[in-house]
Amino acid sequence: MSSSATGSKPAAATTTATGGAGASSSRKRDASPSNSKTVGTSSGGDGHQVRMTREEVEQAFAFFDVNNSGVLRPRDLKARLSAFYPSMTNKEYRFLISEPNFTVDTLWNLLENSTITNFDPVQEAFRVYDPSKTGFIDTAELQQIMGRMGYGEMTSDDMEVLINTADVDGDGKISLDDFRAMLNFNKGA
Repeated sequence: MSSSATGSKPAAATTTATGGAGASSSRKRDASPSNSKTVGTSSGGDGHQVRMTREEVEQAFAFFDVNNSGVLRPRDLKARLSAFYPSMTNKEYRFLISEPNFTVDTLWNLLENSTITNFDPVQEAFRVYDPSKTGFIDTAELQQIMGRMGYGEMTSDDMEVLINTADVDGDGKISLDDFRAMLNFNKGA
């Protein structure tokens, strides 16, 4: 999360961290300049800007702050991201958190001074689940990620329920559009 972190892994990692906070539609909650920040423009062609409130940044930070210390360390990122990026090296985690005192204010300032453009956080998150770039979530990859996240072994019945729940268009697969709809649905919950 250093200001020089612009590679594909950091972008996806940041997306994962923000999860639902990275939807492609504009946020409508408290849009005052001091409490909301445009962090990028969607590359999906719709031109909507992604806005994050201070509260959302704090929630993302808290997700990574596994020891609740108020300071992120590379090992904190590894504890959360290894489920999504099992082959990511310690050097890459140190690249993301290169500052010794990386606090929520550091993250907020980094986002506030960011020049990220043409970035679609939902599409970046989707790529984690579609490593072969087929346009659909790879069910074997999803099953592995769920296991690495501590949900245990997912049975074929579990996977069927998960896919049917997220499959908006009913084609038996989860596309990027299905994934977006699922995230937008969960925002309203």
